Amino acid sequence: MKGALIGCGFFAQNQMHGWTGIEGVKIVAVCDRDPARRDETAARFDARPYAEAAEMLAAEDLDFVDIATTVASHRPLVELAARAGVHVICQKPFAETMEDARAMVAAVDASGKTLMVHENFRWQSAVRAAIDAVRGGVIGTPFFGRVSFRSGYDVFSGQPYLATDPRFIIQDLGIHILDVARALFGDVATLSATTRRINPAIRGEDVATMLLEHTSGVTSVVDCSYATRRQPETFPETLLEIDGDRGTLRLDAGYRLVIQTEGEQVRDVAPPVLPWAERPWHNIQESVQIIQAHFVDCMRAGVQPETSGHDNLKTLALVEAAYRSAADRSRIGMQAPEWT
Repeated sequence: MKGALIGCGFFAQNQMHGWTGIEGVKIVAVCDRDPARRDETAARFDARPYAEAAEMLAAEDLDFVDIATTVASHRPLVELAARAGVHVICQKPFAETMEDARAMVAAVDASGKTLMVHENFRWQSAVRAAIDAVRGGVIGTPFFGRVSFRSGYDVFSGQPYLATDPRFIIQDLGIHILDVARALFGDVATLSATTRRINPAIRGEDVATMLLEHTSGVTSVVDCSYATRRQPETFPETLLEIDGDRGTLRLDAGYRLVIQTEGEQVRDVAPPVLPWAERPWHNIQESVQIIQAHFVDCMRAGVQPETSGHDNLKTLALVEAAYRSAADRSRIGMQAPEWT
C-alpha cells in the first residue's frame, strides 16, 4: 500500500515513524507548505516532497492519505482526498463544527473509501488492556466510572498554537478522554460540564469536568486538567476507576492495572518504548502505530474502523455539548436530533 502524509509538523513525525513499522505500507510522498519541514521530513523518510496537496494527489498513485494538519484545514483536505478516490485517516480534532464533520463523512462515504479518525487514547495499550477487561466481564456489569487526565505538563512549548485557541482542553484533550468513556461504557444519554481557565497566559479553558449518563446505565465522570501540579507527574497517562457489580478495576499511575473481585490481581501494562520513541511520550507514540495497523487491516478487509468517521461524530457531539453545557450550565440530552 502506498500512502502520503499531509502536514509535517510536531506530531506528524510520530505518524511517519509509525508507518515505517507497518508491513506492506510505504509513505511515498509528504506535503507541507513550509519548505523546511516538508524537505526535512521527505529526506528523513525517503519520500517525495510537495507544497500543495492537490498537486500531490494528481501526481501520485496512492491508496490512502494521512492528514496531520490543524483542524481548520481538515474539511477541504478530506473532501479533496475523497474526490481523488483514496482512503483517509485524519488527525483529531476531526472538525470545528458538526456540519463540517458530517460533510466529511458523507464525502468519503460517497467515494466508497474508508475514513478513520486518530483517537489515539483508546488505542494506548494500557487503556486497551482496561477496555478489554471491562468488555470481557471481569468486574461484571459496570455502574460507575471515572476517566481522568490531570497534569501540569507544559504542552504549549511544543504546540504553541494551543495557547491561542479560544477552545483548548476539551477540544484537544477531552475529546480523547470522552472517547475512552464511550469505548468503556457505550453511548451517552445526557452530559453536563463545567470549565475553568487557571493559566492566565492562554485563551481557552485548561480545566474541565464532565458528568455523563450512558445509555447502558453507567454514570461516568470525565475530568481533564493541565493546571494540576503533582509529583510524580503522571503526564501523559490516563487514569481509570471503574466499579462493577462483581468488583472494581483501576488503571493507576505507573501503568498498574488493578482488578479486585474475590481477590486482587495487579498487572504491569506499561507500553514498550519503541526504537524511535521517547519517554514520557512513548505510550502515545506506540498507540499511533497500533491505530495505523488497525486502519490498514480495515482497508484490506473493506470494513469500518472502530474509530471511523461515523463513530467519531458521536464523540465530537460530546465535545460540542460540553462547551454548550459549560456556557449555560445546562444538562444536554444527547438523543436530540442536533446531537445525533
